[in-house]
Amino acid sequence: MREPELQKLWEENQVLKRVSERNTGATFTLHDGPPYANGDLHMGHALNKVLKDIINRYKLLQNHKVSFIPGWDCHGLPIELKVLKSMDKATSDALTPIKLRQKAAKFAKATVNAQMNSFKRIGIWADWDNPYLTLSPEYEAAQLEVFGQMVMRGYIYRGRKPVHWSPSSRTALAEAELEYSENHVSKSIYAAFKITSPSNSGLLDEFLPNVCLAIWTTTPWTIPANAVVAVNPELSYAVVELQSLLESESTSGGKQRKLGSILSSGNEKPFIIVASDLVSVLESKWGVKLVIRKSFPGSVLEYCRYLHPVNGNECSVVIGGDYITTESGTGLVHTAPGHGQEDYLTGLKYGLPIVSPVDDEGNFTAEAGQFSGLSVLGAGNAAVVKYLDEHVSLILEEPYKHKYPYDWRSKEPTIFRATEQWFASVDGFRDAALDAIKRVTWVPSQGENRIVNMISGRSDWCISRQRTWGVPIPVFYHVDTQEPLITEKTIEHIKGIVSEKGSDAWWYMPTEELLPEKYRDKASEYRKGTDTMDVWFDSGSSWAAVSAKRDGLNFPADVYLEGSDQHRGWFQSSLLTSIATTGKAPYSSVITHGFVLDEEGFKMSKSVGNVVDPEKVIVGGKNSKEEPPYGADVLRLWVSSVDYTGDVLIGSQILRQMSDMYRKLRGTMRFLLANLHDWKPENSVPYSDLPKIDQYALFQLENVVASMKDGYDNYQFYKIYQTLQRFAIVGLSNFYFDVAKDRLYVGGRVSYTRKSCQTVLAAHLLYLVRAIAPIMPHLAEDIWQNLPFQHTLEDGSVAKFAFDLKWPDKNEEWRSVQKDDVDFLGVILELRSEVNKILESARTGKLIGASLDAKVYLHAENPDTVSKLKELASATNDADALHRLFITSQVEILPSLSEETKLGVSYAGKFSDPRTGEIWIGATRADGVKCERCWVYTKDVGSFLDHPTLCSRCHGVIDLQPQASPATAAAAVA
Repeated sequence: MREPELQKLWEENQVLKRVSERNTGATFTLHDGPPYANGDLHMGHALNKVLKDIINRYKLLQNHKVSFIPGWDCHGLPIELKVLKSMDKATSDALTPIKLRQKAAKFAKATVNAQMNSFKRIGIWADWDNPYLTLSPEYEAAQLEVFGQMVMRGYIYRGRKPVHWSPSSRTALAEAELEYSENHVSKSIYAAFKITSPSNSGLLDEFLPNVCLAIWTTTPWTIPANAVVAVNPELSYAVVELQSLLESESTSGGKQRKLGSILSSGNEKPFIIVASDLVSVLESKWGVKLVIRKSFPGSVLEYCRYLHPVNGNECSVVIGGDYITTESGTGLVHTAPGHGQEDYLTGLKYGLPIVSPVDDEGNFTAEAGQFSGLSVLGAGNAAVVKYLDEHVSLILEEPYKHKYPYDWRSKEPTIFRATEQWFASVDGFRDAALDAIKRVTWVPSQGENRIVNMISGRSDWCISRQRTWGVPIPVFYHVDTQEPLITEKTIEHIKGIVSEKGSDAWWYMPTEELLPEKYRDKASEYRKGTDTMDVWFDSGSSWAAVSAKRDGLNFPADVYLEGSDQHRGWFQSSLLTSIATTGKAPYSSVITHGFVLDEEGFKMSKSVGNVVDPEKVIVGGKNSKEEPPYGADVLRLWVSSVDYTGDVLIGSQILRQMSDMYRKLRGTMRFLLANLHDWKPENSVPYSDLPKIDQYALFQLENVVASMKDGYDNYQFYKIYQTLQRFAIVGLSNFYFDVAKDRLYVGGRVSYTRKSCQTVLAAHLLYLVRAIAPIMPHLAEDIWQNLPFQHTLEDGSVAKFAFDLKWPDKNEEWRSVQKDDVDFLGVILELRSEVNKILESARTGKLIGASLDAKVYLHAENPDTVSKLKELASATNDADALHRLFITSQVEILPSLSEETKLGVSYAGKFSDPRTGEIWIGATRADGVKCERCWVYTKDVGSFLDHPTLCSRCHGVIDLQPQASPATAAAAVA
């Protein structure tokens, strides 16, 4: 059966549904989350979905009812921006909110459909007929229910405080919606604020009126909003005198570094207050000789007054926190409570006004005076620096490269800006969240520390966004007082409307219909809010909309699986909403994978051109030589081969290696199928009658499958890949298959040793097809559809598909091989490798051609080793005979080793092992005549008149004389 046919079958989910109905085990819910509906399918999506699918399929074989509901956070993408950017300004300005939402929904659904088809092509098994979309009415209603419960518990509040604001998107952003650029360059400045009156201590009186506070900032545009300067009471500060310019330093930094007017030779230089530990650093930085005139602790500076450098108001020096250090800056921090988190907290402590003279587009408002209308990230920033310089407040201006937050959608820099927003108070349930984290299994384990650190330092969560596209925050505002109306009844009423009509109703229904009966007579006094919820609140409600609502699913979900960035995203938002409303984590286990990089370790980028497209990996590119079609299973095999807990690499060379491995595995399975073409289960040889080598092969198989099971159970799929690679290529192809060919091809169709070998091959086929099925389902089903015999299940029904099977139960009989036998056969395999090296030397020396041209001599001093070697050398069945294992015509165990013997053997070597002692190995030409059928040299060739070129074994096969099993032969003798 070919891939496209299987794909059609899986799209219809017939097998999955039927098998799920048959299974009686516990339900296993594998929860989906991001990726969002954000356009093209990329390799990170493929890695994510295949990892989920491997777990899904393995649990199905484990007899679990599996529930994998694929989902898309349809709000979690720049849809609104994409829709607007696709139009000219006049058209976009004319868009009503409802029309924009309709266009956004259409865009999202089309993208979801495209991604869904791509995921199906990779072979992902899921309930594709019933995915969850955050834009569906039932999902939105469940999300509003979570929001309402948090409101009623007092966790939701509205406040004015600084948040990450994106001027390019004109909305507040959460931490999870930021990308940090390592190469951002800010215009940093050192500035001086003139002290007007010192504290009551009189400590600074001798320096008045020419003493200043020195500050450093990378955001000069926040200076107009300055309210105070903060100091650390534990640090030592100094008044320094500015003396002569240091010529060697004054020009350092080139044209980008500019000395301010304070340092110009024509101006009187003030005394400057800085942290004592920074004096030498600042002396070098400013290029000025600094002389300390007085030192004192920071606490004495509290309530000193200084002149605001822009508006001329008097401001105070206050005590800040331990965020004030001497690692950079001056040790004094310019504080604008409307533009920074620490600034805001300091402002609360001292009851300062929250000033933020910046509008939604990132331009100064009229409150900023002469800077009104200028962009704070552009002309406004430069204008503030110029103003400070013109008013003799600038010490130094220079570029500063540092890590800076950007909007993940527009890829433009953000600002901190105080606005009225809705927040979830994490303080109210942080301890419960931290306690729940301990009861979750984190894979890898370091994921626990990562999310603990993030939750520990989080006080609240800004959940409102200034977008049209998304789930509305169901609040009404009084038109006169602006007081919000949000009660249990209003939320419940809106939830009922949304569950029936969807969230678009918020935009097209009048206020009086959105309000419950109790408030309708006052509807004219209220207006609808226009804020929507943070997309992380959308995706973070999936446990409530999916796990807790759908029949057959369980809450909490067994597994959440996503990328490592989701500790600050989906993993965290899901945890917070679930703890706040149910007191429990929404998941029992969390699995984290890294990101996909190119073969050089660089992040994939369309502009760089190093993107590996999963679609092209599967179906190939235009140039089939450069981009050959590998099929879905090669891509899935790559996923299993990498340690996904860190970043992983993929590229053409890696894919070629995966393709080679896939072909070898496929060749292994074809060998099994081909040699079972005439096999019937009733022909199985009982385990006790199997030759030792066959029992050993089953022992190895049992151990390998147990190892693979352990890999699946611990989500360590790369260990499965490594085990499979070693076993299929080394353990089977290079040894068991190699020595089995004689029995399979020469020993007779109905011979005992051929049947025993087929018994073992059938076991390998049935075990391995299940072991590889979660990773390579196409190959597994292809094998099953070409199975040459019927396999019946425990209930007597025939297994029509690979996933009708169960994971094989542990077989204690196969594990019962004596340890001594296992150890010795393991030694024989190592000895065989050494024999092959000597035979290769004999072949190079033209003594032999094929290995069957040779006779091998062995000599050991260890009596136990001699006994065991003799036992194998004289085995009554062809399977265990030592010459069959070495694929030579004869093996002779020498009782002694004389110099004469050594001289008569041209090719020899030694094998040494602590378990056997030293074994001498020699190789000569085989004795006797070559049988033209099996190519083995024996002395009985020519003994049969009817077939003079055959040995006795081949003569018996030609005459179709079946060999009896040992048990049958023993019974006949008795």
